Amino acid sequence: MTCRLYPGLRLFLLLPLLHTSEETCPPMCLCISDTVSCSSSGLSKLPLSIPTFSVTLDLSHNHFSWLGPGNFDRMPRLENLRMSHNQIVTLTHDVFRNASGLRHIDLSSNRLRVVEHHYFQGLWRLEELLLFNNKITQVEAGTLSGLSSLKKAYFSLNQITHFPFFSIQDHSHPFLTMLDLSSNRMARLPWEDVKALPRLVQRGLYLHNNSLICDCTMYSVFWHWDLRGYDTVKHFTAEHVCTISGEPQGSVQFMQYSRFFHNCTVEKVVSQPVTVLLSSVFAYEGESIHLDCQTSLNSTDLSFTWLSPSRGYITQVSSNGTLISLFPNGTLEIQATKVSDSGLYVCTAVDVKQELNATREVNVTVHLPTAEIFNTGYTTLLGCMVTTILILMYLYLTPCRCSCCKQPRPPAIPVAPYDPGALSSVFCSSSREQAMIQANKHVAFIEPMVGNGRPLDKVLIQELPVRCYSSVSAVNEKKNVMSLSRRPPPLHLKGIPTKKAISPFPFLALFSRTAR
Repeated sequence: MTCRLYPGLRLFLLLPLLHTSEETCPPMCLCISDTVSCSSSGLSKLPLSIPTFSVTLDLSHNHFSWLGPGNFDRMPRLENLRMSHNQIVTLTHDVFRNASGLRHIDLSSNRLRVVEHHYFQGLWRLEELLLFNNKITQVEAGTLSGLSSLKKAYFSLNQITHFPFFSIQDHSHPFLTMLDLSSNRMARLPWEDVKALPRLVQRGLYLHNNSLICDCTMYSVFWHWDLRGYDTVKHFTAEHVCTISGEPQGSVQFMQYSRFFHNCTVEKVVSQPVTVLLSSVFAYEGESIHLDCQTSLNSTDLSFTWLSPSRGYITQVSSNGTLISLFPNGTLEIQATKVSDSGLYVCTAVDVKQELNATREVNVTVHLPTAEIFNTGYTTLLGCMVTTILILMYLYLTPCRCSCCKQPRPPAIPVAPYDPGALSSVFCSSSREQAMIQANKHVAFIEPMVGNGRPLDKVLIQELPVRCYSSVSAVNEKKNVMSLSRRPPPLHLKGIPTKKAISPFPFLALFSRTAR
């Protein structure tokens, strides 16, 4: 049995296959999720089969020389376009048609010469524009018009001589925080337009490495920026150079050697009606924070808009039913903060009647909750308590009296009875000497002590035999002598006054008498 398909039915069945082929990744590219990378592929024109759901498209390091109209029509979700290191000379009209969702465009390191006003028309969501390292000599007045979400614009490393500062105002670019014009060829700037820039733009305006002409107006502007502590001046002090008029070779690092401008009169800082207040808020995850939007606008009829790093724009309407609340006075409340809420929050206060606006920046940092650190005071108190308890235990607890804990007593040393002639063994080393001592016996008398001016009676000391012992006995006798200090004092004889005691060493008197 055969089945015949009508031609119309065949075409209907092939439509899904055609749609699938359009979504396939080009063979020279790498497709990962919503990112398509075709860098260093030798491309000179845009591939036709790029997936339409692409959010990031990388075409850097190729051979593109221009971009035609409607190149990105089929990519409405495109947000990041990287086309650096190509040979692009110009962009045609409507090149970014149907790509209004672009937030990041990188056209650095190309061959652009003039940035025309229609290049970025309609890109109201664009936040970063990178045009550095080109050959740009002119930036037309309307180039940045309509870029209300622009935050950073890089024009450094070009040949720009003039820039339309007057086109940047508070109401047109409320979020612009960086304008890099360094390393160009600007000699004279419209300093009045520069001083009229929003304070947030002045804080992020980079003008170093330009061939500026030295004059008092120029020095006054940079002097005020240095006084306010702007990073653009503080971080590039040595690169701020001006040229002395009439001397091409004479350049001065005017931020380091200000003595060349001692004749200049620097005006005092005048507070402008619109100011930007900078602050920082630190919190732990789960805490609630309040961010105020206090500006110099005193009007009561103000509308407030917050730009958050993770949630985008926040208004009173969009904050309903969420953990974020925007109060009528502009205060933003974030309940149960998370680490992802960290970043720079920018509040814009708009006075519709007076056509004025002001911005305020708040840098929020959310930390993870950490374990509570043990206080040093508690450690000291605990140490004192433990020491006190140990001392009390040492003083009042009864020592162990069991037999297992008792220490053995040291052996007792026998003490021989006292013998007055013990020390004589020290001087007698042989029996011959002992015989000589026995033959020569003497009677020793102690001279009476004089007391109260009259002599006392002589005391007769009994005749004492002197004995000699062997060397072993002499050692034992020496031990007995060492114990004499423990014995009680000798008794006194009858008839002898109490003031005179019998010497415990009578042989000393014997030798003393013999010597006389």
